[in-house]
Amino acid sequence: MRIVFRMPSKGPEHGNVFNAVRKMVLASGLPFEPAKVNKNWPRLAYGPAPAFGQTAEREYLDIYLRTSVSAEETRAGLEAAKPKGLELVSVERVPYALPSVQNLAAAAKYRVEGDFALYVPEKTAEDFFSAARVEIVRRADSGLTLAADAKPYVRSAETLSERAVRLTVAGVDGKWIKPQTLIAAWLGLDIPVQDELFTVEGFTFIREGLFWQDSAGKLYLI
Repeated sequence: MRIVFRMPSKGPEHGNVFNAVRKMVLASGLPFEPAKVNKNWPRLAYGPAPAFGQTAEREYLDIYLRTSVSAEETRAGLEAAKPKGLELVSVERVPYALPSVQNLAAAAKYRVEGDFALYVPEKTAEDFFSAARVEIVRRADSGLTLAADAKPYVRSAETLSERAVRLTVAGVDGKWIKPQTLIAAWLGLDIPVQDELFTVEGFTFIREGLFWQDSAGKLYLI
């Protein structure tokens, strides 16, 4: 079963979301397959979780079941056992051999909200990200810089309003770039070499959804 859900913005940290959904499945009464590491736990595939400094409107959980159960029954069991604030967006059966969302995701869409006018960017988001090269310059504490072209990661950029921009970011050979890094490059902000915990203060980064891609390059919401 593929579950799409939403957690409250002030809910548990991402590291605790897996524990919360595992407890939900344990209490749901569903005939789950046991996990390899612990036969008392359900076999699950959670994620990919939103990175540091991001929230998500759609999170993903695959539940592996021993017997056939309808989507309606599954949803009823999860609704009765879900933690406070968790919202089930969709519950559907998928083929057992279908790749997990982690392996299926080819792109992500992000909505970035904040006061962009404070930085007076020289170009619109559309012009900056549609250029032949999208340069990312990372700075080390020593002052050394490392420049790279992020263009392969950028599918599109769209200005939604004076305070909102949407970015479609692609995975490249299993690697991803954070929207915080892209927005910082557009606004002319310094980006550290190690940017796992880097974010742009005063802005919110919302992952609207993950997408799979067909052979023609068209994206479909997971």
